[in-house]
Amino acid sequence: MHDNLRFPAEWEPQSAVLLAWPHEGTDWADRLAQVEQTYVALVSAITRFQPALVCVAGPALRERAAARLASAGVDPDRVRFIEIEYDDTWLRDSGPITLREGEGFRLLDFHFTAWGGKFEAGLDDQVVGKLHAAGLFRGASHRRVDFALEGGGIETDGAGTLLSTWRCLHERHPDRPRAEITGLLERELVQSRTLWLEHGYLEGDDTDAHIDTLARFAPGDAIVFQACDDPGDSHYHELTAMAGEIAALRTTDGRPYRLFPLPWARPVLDGGRRLAASYANFLVINGAVLMPAYGDPADGRAAEVLAAAFPGREIVPVNCRPLIWQNGSLHCVTMQLPEGLLA
Repeated sequence: MHDNLRFPAEWEPQSAVLLAWPHEGTDWADRLAQVEQTYVALVSAITRFQPALVCVAGPALRERAAARLASAGVDPDRVRFIEIEYDDTWLRDSGPITLREGEGFRLLDFHFTAWGGKFEAGLDDQVVGKLHAAGLFRGASHRRVDFALEGGGIETDGAGTLLSTWRCLHERHPDRPRAEITGLLERELVQSRTLWLEHGYLEGDDTDAHIDTLARFAPGDAIVFQACDDPGDSHYHELTAMAGEIAALRTTDGRPYRLFPLPWARPVLDGGRRLAASYANFLVINGAVLMPAYGDPADGRAAEVLAAAFPGREIVPVNCRPLIWQNGSLHCVTMQLPEGLLA
């Protein structure tokens, strides 16, 4: 590993959270009012603990977003807007993956293909470069990587271990062998090892099994993961197999991880289509964990699990039913920025 490069864990100190405000030119158009309510709640929750950096597609959208946030009592000094064009709002996947580089930072800009070419992504693929060119970041270099990868497809413990699903990376790069993909990830992300999961998926997820919908690292050699305890559910066998894989993983010194299984929400349907209501899609910020809530009895139990996995942090539920209509949740629309990065 490079002495001056490190990929920090999400629970390390942050300067801000990056988001992109939905608008009529995005896939949210048909339910814009509902999803804006979720964004207002999300930015309100973030700004209780740290600033939010909000991308807007132009001055009119900036004015609209600012008015919506002001009406909800959000502190305007905690919100910073940046005008930039984008196709959609999944900043976890199109935003920068940030490494600490000595006293500065390296913004990794992987090729964003909208999850294997499923949607238009020409503007989203330029987001990182445009943000860097706007001078938002202090002491940050920009590295374009000609390799398709989304931030939601990887998880790090901040100490050199990467967690991912082979289903996702193989789907993006079907002609590349596992050893080649592993080597590239470890080289670019400065990781000493990669743990691959072979199982795990969610109906209503078009990311090909992003790890951030399934299993997440927590401090102290812990893994929080989405479990399924309903043998009659279509996810039961796959998520049970994934739970077995996770139980067999070992830390760098050979110990089992401490495991925190999340409860399973009842099916959420939209016109007969199953939506991906995963509690694993939480966001860790300074002093808190923002938890996707679905108006389900399991919401409370999920909050208890996250409180145990992240002691000392407030658990803040955010209604994310409008987000899963477009096949993602809370973590998917956000990207944390490490402490000191935002100028």
